[in-house]
Amino acid sequence: MTQDFEKRSQEVLEESVARLDGRTRSRLTQARHAALAQLEKPARQWWRSYVPAGAAAAAAVLAMMIFVQPGAVVGPRPPQNPSTVEDMDILADAEAPDFTEDTDDVEFYEWAAGEMDS
Repeated sequence: MTQDFEKRSQEVLEESVARLDGRTRSRLTQARHAALAQLEKPARQWWRSYVPAGAAAAAAVLAMMIFVQPGAVVGPRPPQNPSTVEDMDILADAEAPDFTEDTDDVEFYEWAAGEMDS
């Protein structure tokens, strides 16, 4: 049954080709050769399409390694020494006495600082 179908299909195809003019047959032959030539070309390797994305990812990782130091904490850090925070509060206070002025109290401040150290 299958052989009869194949034989009949081939006969019908050959009859339809015989009815075509020479110009159409020539164009079909050229198209067939062009399609076969495309098959002979090496296929584009799939990994080449991922190279630009891989390069961008590698550049991003390298930038992160350069700009972010090991052990760096992202966000605000807790103070290492609580007295440092107090010192900063005193320096930032607008109402605090100005220790840079020439006053008679400089000796008092030196004495007070010496008492705190001891």
